[in-house]
Amino acid sequence: MNNERRGAHHNSSTRRCGRVQACLKLLSFLLFREKKRRRIAALTENMAVEGCGIGDWEGRWSHVQKFLERTGPFTHPDFEPSEETLQFLLETCKILVIGAGGLGCELLKNLALSGFRHIHVVDMDIIDLSNLNRQFLFRSKDVGRPKADVAAEFINQRVPGCNVVPHFKKIQDFDASFYRQFHIIVCGLDSIIARRWINGMLLSLLSYEDGVLDPSSIIPLIDGGTEGFKGNARVILPGMTACIDCTLELYPPQITFPMCTIASMPRLPEHCIEYVRVLQWPKDKPFGDAVGLDGDNPVHVQWVFQESLKRAAEFNITGVTYRLTQGVVKRIIPAVASTNAVIAAACATEVFKIATSAYIPLNNYLVFNDVDGLYTYTFEADLKDNCSACSQVPQKLQFPPSAKLQEVLEYLTENASLQMKSPAITATLEGKNKTLYLQTVASIEERTRPNLCKTLKGEIFSSHENHKSTIKIEFPNGQKVASIIILFTMSVFHHDLCVFVLKSWDWLMDRS
Repeated sequence: MNNERRGAHHNSSTRRCGRVQACLKLLSFLLFREKKRRRIAALTENMAVEGCGIGDWEGRWSHVQKFLERTGPFTHPDFEPSEETLQFLLETCKILVIGAGGLGCELLKNLALSGFRHIHVVDMDIIDLSNLNRQFLFRSKDVGRPKADVAAEFINQRVPGCNVVPHFKKIQDFDASFYRQFHIIVCGLDSIIARRWINGMLLSLLSYEDGVLDPSSIIPLIDGGTEGFKGNARVILPGMTACIDCTLELYPPQITFPMCTIASMPRLPEHCIEYVRVLQWPKDKPFGDAVGLDGDNPVHVQWVFQESLKRAAEFNITGVTYRLTQGVVKRIIPAVASTNAVIAAACATEVFKIATSAYIPLNNYLVFNDVDGLYTYTFEADLKDNCSACSQVPQKLQFPPSAKLQEVLEYLTENASLQMKSPAITATLEGKNKTLYLQTVASIEERTRPNLCKTLKGEIFSSHENHKSTIKIEFPNGQKVASIIILFTMSVFHHDLCVFVLKSWDWLMDRS
């Protein structure tokens, strides 16, 4: 009995001791937090001391001054240390960050802490619960709000003196004058289409005098991308170095499905989901004529999921899940926070190098991979002589006359050098315009779908000796990317060859 009492007393003492230790730890943490709060308050009171800018305190930028006010073994040969360079960063230099996701959050933080105070951020997405594990500028209370707005608020509150201006819009919503105001543009995008658009915009801003590029019209583009444990960063000087389209084949092709397959012979659950996304949604318009499919809207995704289940049941296909539906609709790319941090750091470093001219920038492509160990590699991507974006050289694409229109469409969308998105195909036949295939309008798509199975010679075009026809390939929403001119003459057919001439200047003229 006494032993039981002693044991109970010992357990009670142990519990009390544990509670005391926990209280001491909590008290220590509270004291530490209070000291930190007072230190920050003291620094705030001492802001704007002599020789510092608004929101500064003495010694705040000492870590940056060490790079800008002295030379070193890695500095640029022409660099002259001075105090004016830091003042340029703090007061003048304007940076545009495109994307406020995993890369964008890291970029905004890095740039703000490196001395860049005039930053604009563009992002069209809203915050989803799944973003919070890696996009650290957002909290649970921010779910449903625009990423650009929340990211700007966070940086402005946390970094004194920094002014981040948010734009909850698409990059296509801005004209050339908006982009022309920035010294450097840095991208944290997950879309090849968006990359190509901003690449084309910066190329259109270039000016030439007697055929010589004016260096003052160049706006450097720093592009970063990640996928899982792999990533890349690159420096693009439009008109001087390889552009996005010059190395388009380096990007993994987006998974697409033949239209004939998803419309008539689906075999995979992805085919059923893609059918509902591409064909059934525009036709049924479940939420109204003006409402497009929003992959971030759970109501929209649920509708696609339910309709995909119905179509899968018709063809005895299994495997359609809500998660798979999300992946197909949103084109989800896996993201890892550590990879985002590495690539964003590389991009921010290149922005600092170019803005200050203190160090030689990357030349011009960095590859990062830590799937098995750690691997990095840097190489110089070359300008492509027949690039559809930055060169003026027409491209010739050859198809046999027996080729079907479906083959032309697949080539335009799947070819590594083109990767067009939902091109619309129209033709001029004997002076009259005719739509051969248009995917973005459901009624026209249904009417023109049979043309995909027709051959170029005979079924679509006549092989008359004096007959000439023209096909034009365009992007939807008025974004023309390229025109393909097909001239059909007897001599061309005689040699069993259809000549397609890809005119890059059409893309440059109609890009805006």
